This record gives sequence, structure tokens and C-alpha cells, in this order.
Amino acid sequence: MTTLTPIPTLPAALGGTLIQRVRHPEVGETLGLPTLELSERAHADLEMIATGAYSPLSGFLNSADYASVLGRMRLSGGTPWSLPITLMVSAQEAQRARGQVVLTREGRPVGLLEVEEQYTPDKAHEAREVYRTADAAHPGVAALYAAGEVYLAGPVTLFAVPRGAFPRHHRTPQEVREVIGARGWRSTVAFQTRNPIHRAHEYLQKVALELVDGLLLHPLVGSTKGDDVPADVRVQAYEVLLDRYYPRERTLLSVYPAAMRYAGPREAIVHALSRRNYGASHFIVGRDHAGVGSYYGTYEAQEIFSHFSEAELGIKILKFEHTYYCKSCSQLVSPRTCPHDGSHHLILSGTRVRELLRAGQPLPAEFTRPEVAEVLRAGYSRN
Repeated sequence: MTTLTPIPTLPAALGGTLIQRVRHPEVGETLGLPTLELSERAHADLEMIATGAYSPLSGFLNSADYASVLGRMRLSGGTPWSLPITLMVSAQEAQRARGQVVLTREGRPVGLLEVEEQYTPDKAHEAREVYRTADAAHPGVAALYAAGEVYLAGPVTLFAVPRGAFPRHHRTPQEVREVIGARGWRSTVAFQTRNPIHRAHEYLQKVALELVDGLLLHPLVGSTKGDDVPADVRVQAYEVLLDRYYPRERTLLSVYPAAMRYAGPREAIVHALSRRNYGASHFIVGRDHAGVGSYYGTYEAQEIFSHFSEAELGIKILKFEHTYYCKSCSQLVSPRTCPHDGSHHLILSGTRVRELLRAGQPLPAEFTRPEVAEVLRAGYSRN
């Protein structure tokens, strides 16, 4: 008798159902409706909501959910959620936003919003709760203050998934789930990054691969701050690394189209919950996840998960300490495995790496693979 291999059971989407609100507009559906131009971040949020990456959200948050997210990191019904996904418009735009509104990006219709509520937030309060600072030097706070003063709430429809600059790697949550199922992975660890992968990242991923069936390398390619490495350079570096140093049948490179908010601990929660929606069973959280500057403690993004049970998160958090190369151990280590003090360690900050790249100087092989360093060097020489 032939024994069939059972299809692995993927974790259910947050809220139980993977939200899918993508459909082409009907002929004449948008005629005569008011329009609203989306920013790059709002367009990314529209895609994340409509494809189910932000399940159980079906639209931009109403005032009850907004207040609950700020106050207790949960939607008003109790589901864990830590970032306010809101649509911010000017008072003048709000005057025209009644009923159905056509959402546009660079003048092209991309979706619909059914406006159910308008409300005015306390942005200083939002900044302190979400970013733990009201300092306008923080890029997330700066973006918040620069956006409109009225929030529009209601369900959305996306007309088509924008595959962007990386169509080969741009998959919806449902599409990632289908790949995981087809490969028979019963457990999948997701890794979030907005930076090129260096040897410490590789170490964390391969330690995790000893525990699970597959790795979802899920780099964020939405809007980031100006001095971050450009997305096209990062994706090329990932391709080179995976092709030469990872088992192909156990790795999947797929881009994560969200915009970066730099909200540190709170953003780490949404990064984990959304990866559950993509089908991951595990999520790696390292040092200063989604951080910027010195606004957050080194391991606050790990500690914040203590506010939730593993059962309600629905995804297992793998917490790793700072990892670096030890010249005396001659390998990648962490404080858990290395007895030597800092004088033995090779640690390069992101700022120092960017300085070396801009100067055309080589990156140490202990820090990053030579092939990756060459991609980065070539990318910086073009910019």
C-alpha cells in the first residue's frame, strides 16, 4: 500500500481567517467617486491589509481599535496588535472623503476605501506610546508629525497586487503558504531584515534551521530611511548568499512589502504576527529589532513579548543574543558561548559598514561573505 505524505498543517492566520480583499474593479465602478492619493507607506499598508499580511485587519483602524492598540497593544476585541495602521489625511482631503473613495498612487487607481469613520488623534500621545518618544528626530515620529491630522477608518479593497521591483520574490501570504505546503515544511522560521545579511545573521538563521524544516528569508522592501542600504542592493546580496551557502530546498526568499516604522519593540510584535499570517511557525528576534539610534534598549524587542502568551501569538519567538566574530575562538559566537572580552571581538556597526562602503574599502571576511561584500561595494559605487 502506498502511504501518502500528509500535507503539513500551517498555523492559522491571526483571527482565524486569512483576510483577502483583492479584486479587479468592475467597469464603471470608480466613475464619479472622490479620489485620495496615497503616500508610499499608505500604499504599502493597503497591500498588507488586503492580502492578509495584517490579518485580522480588513481596513484602516477605527477610533476604538486605535485607542485600544495604543493603550494595551490589542484590538478592541482583545486580539494582539501593537501598531496603529491608520490612514492619515489633511482636513481638506477629509472633507471630500465620504462614502466610497478611490485610492490612487501616483494618479493611478489602486483600490477603494469605504469611509466609516473620521477622527482626530493626539499625535504626541501616539508618538510616546508607539515610539516611546516624542522626539521629531526619530524617523517614525517625524513621519507621524508630517502626515495629515485626520484619520480615515473603514474596509479596503486592493485592485491588484503590486509586484514592485522584485516580481520573482514578491508573494502574498497565501502564495507563501502554498510554497511551504508544497515543500512539506511542518515548521518554518521567518527572519526579518532591512539590512544586508552579514555573518552574524547567517549564524542565527542556520542555528534556527537545525530546529525547523525551512527558512523564510523575508526582507522588508517598503520605504526606509534615506541612509539604509537600497532594497535592490540588499535583495541581490540575499540572492548571492542563498545561492552559494544555503540548502535551496530548505530556504525561501520572499520580499516583505511593508514600510518600516522604526518602532522597535512594538514593531517586533507586528513583524511576528504578520509572519504567522504568511505561514511561519517560528520568528527570530535578535538585538534591537526594528530599532533606530538609541531609542530602545538592546533586548526590549524580546522582552515585550512577555505581554502575550505563546498560544495567543500563535508563533514561537526565537530570541538570540548579540552575535559576533571572536578572533580567539575563530568563529561566530555570542555571550553564551564565548569566554573572551570585547578586545577579542570583531563588531562593525551599520554606520561603520556604510562608511567603509562609501570609501570603497573592503569589508572583513569575518563580517560578511566576500560575494556579498562585492555586491554591496558595487551597489554603493553606483549610488
